[in-house]
Amino acid sequence: MTSEPHIPVLMEEALDALALKAGGRYLDGTFGAGGYSRALLAREPKATLLALDRDPSAITGGAGLVAAMDGRLTLAEARFGALAEEAERFKMAPLDGVVLDIGVSSMQLDQAQRGFSFRLDGPLDMRMEAGGQSAAELVNEADEGVLANIIYHYGEERRSRAVARAIVEARRKAPITTTKQLADLVAGIVRGEPGGAHPATRTFQALRIAVNDELCELVRALHGAEAVLVPGGRLSVVTFHSLEDRIVKQFFAERSGRAPGGSRHAPATAAPQATFRLVTKGPVAPTEAETRANPRARSAKLRAAERTEAPPRAPDPDLVGLAVVPAPQTRRRS
Repeated sequence: MTSEPHIPVLMEEALDALALKAGGRYLDGTFGAGGYSRALLAREPKATLLALDRDPSAITGGAGLVAAMDGRLTLAEARFGALAEEAERFKMAPLDGVVLDIGVSSMQLDQAQRGFSFRLDGPLDMRMEAGGQSAAELVNEADEGVLANIIYHYGEERRSRAVARAIVEARRKAPITTTKQLADLVAGIVRGEPGGAHPATRTFQALRIAVNDELCELVRALHGAEAVLVPGGRLSVVTFHSLEDRIVKQFFAERSGRAPGGSRHAPATAAPQATFRLVTKGPVAPTEAETRANPRARSAKLRAAERTEAPPRAPDPDLVGLAVVPAPQTRRRS
């Protein structure tokens, strides 16, 4: 099956928020099909850009753009959570701006062999990288309580326990190895609404996030950007579901002084200096025209902030807590 072209969402608004400047050094943490990178370099002809992607196919596909940019674009295979280290490695730090377009791309969803989509039958994989644990391994090997917590926490699926129980019962008879097997199983447990999302949507989202450690990577990227942005540098983030947006919103609120200072894990102290100033006072949503042209845009939100002169701070444990799945609780016997 031929993949549909990936259409970047809120790209113009995200680049506007970066306030590009001549000779600036920028980082695109989620290269994908190169939409943001291409547009950024076209907007500011004297800018240089480091782009990252953990997907080897994205790196291969971007070779032509790298050649066309005549030294202005460097493309590296890496997770965006490592953006600070990559910026240092390629001598791009400090940066004038970082842009992140979070989530799975339509190119990945449209390739059945990648195993991301419940609409296309293929191997149950979901890995953005070439290695690591696949979704099939997770589904067939994880304890029922772990699966239930993943599906509930990352997928916000209310019937997570029933889905996890059905998975465990099914795999006792035979391994679950294809997207269709899992989608059909979940559809037998979760009731779909007429005209609504497929019943397996939340479960597939949860497994994809778990397999790729997506929320923890996002937390690392936010703290990494704080560490490598020059004062006045901008961080622009586009998210596609509530879990991602919650993390970005809390990070910006806490780092800009708009949230209570300190952590619940530590004694109250004097409020630390704000490391960011908000550029967007709330989430920027796509226009009706963009949503009509690209249904994927419906849930997108943009948040952006500008780096202050305050030194970077230690990672926020509360933010880390939003990204990890709680361990299953053992039931006490009476």
